[in-house]
Amino acid sequence: MRAAVIHGGALRLEVRPDPVPQAGEILLRVRASGVNGADVLQRAGRYPPPPGAPVDIPGLECAGETEAGERRMALLPGGGHAELVTVHESHTLPVPEHVTWPEAGGFVEAFATAHDALFTQAQLQPGERLLVNGAAGGVGVAAVQLGVAAGAHVTGTARHHQAELESLGAEPAPSGEYDVILELVGGPNLQANLERLAPKGRIAVIGTGAGARAEIDFRLLMAKRGRIHGSTLRSRSREEKADVIRRLREEVLPLLADGRVKVPVEETFPLDRAEEAYDRFAAGGKFGKIVIVL
Repeated sequence: MRAAVIHGGALRLEVRPDPVPQAGEILLRVRASGVNGADVLQRAGRYPPPPGAPVDIPGLECAGETEAGERRMALLPGGGHAELVTVHESHTLPVPEHVTWPEAGGFVEAFATAHDALFTQAQLQPGERLLVNGAAGGVGVAAVQLGVAAGAHVTGTARHHQAELESLGAEPAPSGEYDVILELVGGPNLQANLERLAPKGRIAVIGTGAGARAEIDFRLLMAKRGRIHGSTLRSRSREEKADVIRRLREEVLPLLADGRVKVPVEETFPLDRAEEAYDRFAAGGKFGKIVIVL
């Protein structure tokens, strides 16, 4: 198979042996695979993959066909930017009929991350106020739509694409406090987040692109009786990821199938231009996903 392989901070197309499924795994012929922040960090040597994942082939999500021709999309620990990938069957979902390959290839990682952070961890409830900082990327766009679908009042902040966010149901940014704040930007936002947090509010940190450190006034956190927690998805156990996918299948896949949530795709690139896809992702200013298509 052909694969995008990391060499000294860059990607190069190489031929690698076809992967062989192990017990409980299926083989997918990849049709599309989203680019994520962790992939760009791995290319730069700053995010080593978990044990068992390919050490030099990135790609945390994909969509493709099984050997029987079934359309599936998958959450991966790595290896998705290749023509073939093996994945445990419990980490896959069926692709709804109307969903295109690029949309399916950019769905799982973003929506799994957003859904887990908002509902499993922050326990967002209907009628609550949600603030998504960094809302124009793949996870942010997913979080805005999931919050709206759950009946929350959603505000999304981004340097660009405010009109597009409002078209997904986000409200113009009002003053006031928020019950849940999903932080995708990082440390520079922490103080403002604490000031805007409602009593018993929750801050979920899942991105640190603008900085991983911040000072905190614990008195303000205590006065709000607030909670701050962080999360990553890639390093979790197979069983934990299977539970995330189960929740996605039950609670989000019907929304995708009905068109109530969607996967905006900013741009697609063929596999032999994977380096360009990563550079486009790193340049910022996108709305939704960058996807590699095969």
